[in-house]
Amino acid sequence: MTNLVSTTATGEPDTLCRVTRRQAFMALGSACIGGFALQGCSPAGPKFTSTDITGSTIGKSLHLTDHNGQTRTLADFTGKTVVVFFGYTQCPDVCPTSMSTMADVKRLLGADGDRLQVVFITLDPERDTTALLKSYMQSFDASFLALRPTETELKGVVTDFKIYFKQVPGNTPSTYTVDHSAGKFVYDAQGRIRLFSAYGTAPAVIAADIKTLMGERSS
Repeated sequence: MTNLVSTTATGEPDTLCRVTRRQAFMALGSACIGGFALQGCSPAGPKFTSTDITGSTIGKSLHLTDHNGQTRTLADFTGKTVVVFFGYTQCPDVCPTSMSTMADVKRLLGADGDRLQVVFITLDPERDTTALLKSYMQSFDASFLALRPTETELKGVVTDFKIYFKQVPGNTPSTYTVDHSAGKFVYDAQGRIRLFSAYGTAPAVIAADIKTLMGERSS
């Protein structure tokens, strides 16, 4: 039976990013399993609305080429709160919604928006050229970065983040869609993964959590 990995804020299901219930729980976890710490499993600290995954071993490294042809790692964004999510430019609903959400988050942060880095990792490097990715980012916010892994790198980064994705055949070989996990991973200014924000989370909620992260003292 097919179940959705995520729904909109009103509970309306996303018909393009679907996974089985088992796959969804494997990807997101229901307890402190495989290093993916959920709320209540990490030491006492700031209170977030998003799921607190402080101490998780997922997404520990990032070494991919961006839409400008520059190799990027998490160290490049030291001093900024980083939000990473996965998608593809031909996604008709979930991905543009997520991009718009993050544009709203940056706006809500005001002057602190300059301390936010949004990173989009394509799950469709075959069709998502660097030029297309650059144009797609600029249509939402010029500061947003897209990363384009090679096919080999894609397998590694998907494993590292423990996300789900699968190509779904279309009417022609080039019109496939991609089912995928739709949440966002949030890193603090020291490059430590801290939060998982489910698809459909309101921009104000994400912005408030990021404000909390930005207000922490480095340690």
